[in-house]
Amino acid sequence: MSLKCGIVGLPNVGKSTLFNCLSNAKAQSANYPFCTIEPNIGTISVPDKRLNKLEELVNPQKVIPTTMEIVDIAGLVKGASKGEGLGNQFLANIRETDAIIHVLRCFDDGNVVHVDGSVDPMRDKEVIDTELQLKDLETIEKKINSLSRIIKSGDKQALKEHELALRIKDTLESGQSARTLDFDENDRQFVRGFHLITTKPVLYLCNVDEASVKNGNKYVDIVKENVARENAQVLVIGAKIEADITELDTFEERQMFLEELDLDEPGVNRLIRAAYNLLDLQTYFTAGEKEVRAWTIKRGMTAPQAAGVIHTDFEKGFIRAEVIKYDDFVNFGSEAAVKDAGKFHVEGKEYTVEDGDVMHFRFNV
Repeated sequence: MSLKCGIVGLPNVGKSTLFNCLSNAKAQSANYPFCTIEPNIGTISVPDKRLNKLEELVNPQKVIPTTMEIVDIAGLVKGASKGEGLGNQFLANIRETDAIIHVLRCFDDGNVVHVDGSVDPMRDKEVIDTELQLKDLETIEKKINSLSRIIKSGDKQALKEHELALRIKDTLESGQSARTLDFDENDRQFVRGFHLITTKPVLYLCNVDEASVKNGNKYVDIVKENVARENAQVLVIGAKIEADITELDTFEERQMFLEELDLDEPGVNRLIRAAYNLLDLQTYFTAGEKEVRAWTIKRGMTAPQAAGVIHTDFEKGFIRAEVIKYDDFVNFGSEAAVKDAGKFHVEGKEYTVEDGDVMHFRFNV
C-alpha cells in the first residue's frame, strides 16, 4: 500500500537530521533496504520483532519487511500559504501525504540558532498550523462558492455538504485545525472530498537534548498540554542522538551506546512504528520456505481485501483464508503443530484480519 507521512517543521528544528536518520534506519533495525525515490522521499522498513521470530521458526530463503514512505517537506515558512518560500510547492507536497509528522524544537543550544531567536515550540507550531489552516481556508471557500450554486437547484446532498463546509470554515477562522471537529461517518465521506490538509492525522515529534530523551522536559510538557484537545500523538526523540547512532559501524556498538543512555532501541524505530499507527495501518504475515513476509493493510480490512494487497487476482477469486494467530504460531512452533492443537482457523469473505495474523489464501481465477 502506497501510504506516506510528511515531515514538517520550521528551519533548524532537527527535521532534516531526523529524515537523514530515517534514511539509515536499516542500520538500526535489520539489514533491510532503504531506497530514495526522490531527494526528499524515502521508503523505510517498519521494524517488527515478530518478523524476526517467524524467521527463526520457518528458516525461509528470504525475509521481506513491510514498508512505508516518509517525505521530507522542506522550507515551510511564514507566508507559505501565499506562496512565500516556494510555499505552493511544499503545501502541494503535504496535500499528497496521508499523515503529518510535525517536528518541534524542544531543546536549548546556543550553537543552533533558532529562526525566531528563542526556543518556543508552541509559537513554532502556531506558525505551521496557521499556514496550513490558511491554505485550507482558501480551499474550503472555493468549495462553498461551488456548492452555493448547486444548492439553488434543490440538491439535498449539496446542502449537507455546504453546511459541513461552513462549519469547517468557522473552525479554521477561529484558528483551529479541521481535525479538532467531530465528524460522523457520513461527514467523513464529504470531508475526504474536500482534500483538506488539517484533517490529516498528526504526530507531534518533540526533538530534545540527550538529558531529556527518557523523561522529556518543560518544553515537552507544554506541547502535551496544548495539543491534548487535538487528539494527536506526541513522541519524544533526540535527533542528535539518533545521528550519533547512525555513525556507529556495528550492531554491537549501537547496542552499547543505547545501553549507556538506558534506551531499549533507537528512537527512529519508535518513530517509524508511531507513523505506521498514525496511518491506521496494521500487519499480517505470510510464512513459507521461500519467504517470510510482512504485508501492510488498513485496519478493518476483510480477508479478500487483504489478499488483494498481494495480487488483485487473490481478491477477485478469493475462496477462503487459512489463519494462524501469531501467538499460536510462536507457542506451538510450526504450522503442523498449530493444526494438531486445533488452533488452525479457516475463514471466509466476512473475516476481518487482525494485526499479526499469519495467513494463507486459497483462490480461483
